[in-house]
Amino acid sequence: MTESRPRARTRTRLPAAERRASILAAATEVFSATGYQRGKVSDIAKRVGVSEPVVFQNFGSKAALYRAALDHVTDGVSGLLHQAADAGRPVPEVLAAFLDPAHMDRFHQPGSHGFLFADATALAHDPDLGDALRQVHQHFGTTLAELLRRGQAAGEIRDDVDPDTAAWWLVSLLAGRSFRAAVIPERDAVEAELTRMALAALLPGGTAGGGSA
Repeated sequence: MTESRPRARTRTRLPAAERRASILAAATEVFSATGYQRGKVSDIAKRVGVSEPVVFQNFGSKAALYRAALDHVTDGVSGLLHQAADAGRPVPEVLAAFLDPAHMDRFHQPGSHGFLFADATALAHDPDLGDALRQVHQHFGTTLAELLRRGQAAGEIRDDVDPDTAAWWLVSLLAGRSFRAAVIPERDAVEAELTRMALAALLPGGTAGGGSA
């Protein structure tokens, strides 16, 4: 009589695409909470339930995984902005809600996906990540330019401004937040006025100073 042995418990293998998506989702959460420098691949692997080598097999390096997370978050933000416009919200209203200083403060807090943008800005001189940051800004600039064109077509945005230039103006406004936070007293009031001026200048009849033409 042969002794029966308990069967070894086997781990269900995820399809390759699903595993990669799970790793990317976990990486996005980890990097959003800790940033690139403090984020650990071991923590990402643990969240997914795989080994670190599996993470590297799918993305090659920690830097490549971070770049993928940046792209993922940028795609998500761009999608939400377009969805808001698709739902019928006027483009100036979509931009005002997104650029609102209080929303920006929450958006860039650790734990929020927007923290990745603030974190990446500090890594602009990293040889592995500098190009990724430029691509993120270009992607976001393209999204804003597309929204501005939609607004022009609907008569909501001035038709005498170049959408691409105006988009980079808005990107620069956001990129300067950390500088202003370091040097400007009563930053909240200044941020609110800068945002108001920028949006007012894009409206029909608006000027760079936010007044009427």
